[in-house]
Amino acid sequence: MTPSALTPPTATKPTPPLTVGFDLDLTLVDTRPGIKAAWEAFSAASGVPVDADLVVNRLGPPLEHEMAHWVPADQVTEMVARYRALYPAYAIEPSPPMPGARDAMRAVREAGGRTIVVTAKNGPHAELHLAHLGIEPDALVGGLWAEGKAEALRAHGAQVYVGDHIGDVRGAATAGALSVAVATGPCAPEELAAAGAHVVLTDLTDFRAWWEGYLA
Repeated sequence: MTPSALTPPTATKPTPPLTVGFDLDLTLVDTRPGIKAAWEAFSAASGVPVDADLVVNRLGPPLEHEMAHWVPADQVTEMVARYRALYPAYAIEPSPPMPGARDAMRAVREAGGRTIVVTAKNGPHAELHLAHLGIEPDALVGGLWAEGKAEALRAHGAQVYVGDHIGDVRGAATAGALSVAVATGPCAPEELAAAGAHVVLTDLTDFRAWWEGYLA
């Protein structure tokens, strides 16, 4: 896919060094196999019926949002804790990097930039995924979703944020960062563009070429 709407009209030429933020699920890591396994284990242990295939087809929002589809509101906190207790044993090993993830991180560093991961996933589990895959960002902030991600993006001075969900686009906009969307999650390219993404890439294998053009 050709990148769309490369930069907003008000954008100025980037001045290195830059800080680039990345989402985790379906941006850097294909967590679908692991999350499916974790939900199936949770369902078996708790007796709560869960359609794990449906869950992994709408990843993005916080776990509490998803859990609320399957249990009464007054049980969400308890069941989230039970799910998270199972997560490390089932979800880490089966989850590979997304295509181009490592190269995208390298491209930023080769230009003298910093990389941060800002994700709705809780921090300890995000750390486990990244450590398992040998992906080492300069900083990691978990537990933030959509507009809430702007808190971390601003704190770390991120000028670019890369994600797969319209929530990521909204987070970048709230932080005043350039939104680079990858069509590797539940949102179609047209949906990402309509939400305000400045750039839409097929996946992170297209990131280096875009990045080098952006810096030129």
